Amino acid sequence: MKCPSCNHPETKVVDSRISSYGSSIRRRRECLECEKRFTTYEYVEQVPLMVVKKDGRRQPFDRKKIINGLLKACEKRPISIDKVEEVTLEIERAVQKKYDREVDASAIGKVIMEKLAQLDEVAYVRFASVYRQFRDINQFMNELKLILDKDKKQSR
Repeated sequence: MKCPSCNHPETKVVDSRISSYGSSIRRRRECLECEKRFTTYEYVEQVPLMVVKKDGRRQPFDRKKIINGLLKACEKRPISIDKVEEVTLEIERAVQKKYDREVDASAIGKVIMEKLAQLDEVAYVRFASVYRQFRDINQFMNELKLILDKDKKQSR
């Protein structure tokens, strides 16, 4: 494994842990040259799931895109990177369980929104505003009203 800091080709594994779901191994590594530490994850390679975009293009499913979207939505919110990783894994599993070879990007977006709604309302609204491409403030306000109504029902 190459060091991401200095590109030295040799590192040592300092710690290995199986993820909470058992589908990956998290490894802490240390560069033998610069002594910087970094984390890697190992996953079982599966047949790639293809994502069908709005314009019909197809591209391989990429969990990094989900992580990046979640990180943007959760920016400055009290949500740990471990929680983001956990939610990403839940999303990935839900999509792979339901779809065999191809999935519409919109279906992935819906799963992400469901998970964010459970995790953090502000992150949910941030993601929804980009994902749903609200045309005006009224659409945005309607989404907020749905969240507030749901909260009122749950608090009773």
